[in-house]
Amino acid sequence: MSATLVMLLAGGVGSRLSLLVSARAKPAVPFGGNYRIIDFTLSNIMNSGLERVGVLTQYKPLSLMNHIGSGRAWDLTGRTRGITILPPQTGKKDSDWYKGTADALRQNLDFLTRYDTEQILVVSGDHIYYMDYIPMITYHRQKMADVTVAMREVPWDQAIHFGIG
Repeated sequence: MSATLVMLLAGGVGSRLSLLVSARAKPAVPFGGNYRIIDFTLSNIMNSGLERVGVLTQYKPLSLMNHIGSGRAWDLTGRTRGITILPPQTGKKDSDWYKGTADALRQNLDFLTRYDTEQILVVSGDHIYYMDYIPMITYHRQKMADVTVAMREVPWDQAIHFGIG
């Protein structure tokens, strides 16, 4: 699936996690002993055969950057594969944190246009889930859609536990 570029959102503060995020971004929080929250999304990317990833960092990125390293643990190294850490731009024009998902993508237009891609998959690095992205990408292509959103229905009374409401 080299025609798909993945943009992984990994800059969140995770304020509800209190002390767990005092020194690291939410995606870098340890989970289950040996893992970090971001490992679930990176494993989904690897298991879906996606090969090119941009990781949008922001809040306290050092432990996340150290954990991801070269991307070797997710087979994201090589001539046609790779993982790139993308912090907020600094300079005269863009000198502030990302102002949201759209701004994070805008600040990285040079990265987004560097590769010959048919679609861009935007995923979150702070959710724990399993998903094979290929059926969604295939559906997106078949429908010739401009945008496709994956979601899961949850009972309204539980929505607040999923960041809704």
